[in-house]
Amino acid sequence: MPTFNTNEITQQFDNLFMAPVRAYTALSIDYSEKLLNAQLEANKAYIDTGIAQARQLLSIKDADGLRSYMEGQQKVAKDLAERVKGDADKVVSLQQDFLQKSQKLTEDNVKQARAAATKMSKSA
Repeated sequence: MPTFNTNEITQQFDNLFMAPVRAYTALSIDYSEKLLNAQLEANKAYIDTGIAQARQLLSIKDADGLRSYMEGQQKVAKDLAERVKGDADKVVSLQQDFLQKSQKLTEDNVKQARAAATKMSKSA
């Protein structure tokens, strides 16, 4: 009959269950923080653009000013479309990074569980 001391059991429990949970939780928190920051940065940029456009609209005093404002809208629309694409690319990149890291964590945890199971079966 195999004998295990309490420290070994506690260590194995931590290695097999708690350490992977902590690692995945830390990864999830990091991902959530990066995603939230990306969203906040994007929202601020969109709000700043909207406020700047509203201020420009308020400063129109004549037909030339209106024409100038309308001509500038093409550049604003182009810049905004590029910003949206860049923000979407950033989110996709964050998601891919999270997926790759979580898959690596899973693979490492499966290997570690197999090794522990092998060790336990040999000592039995």
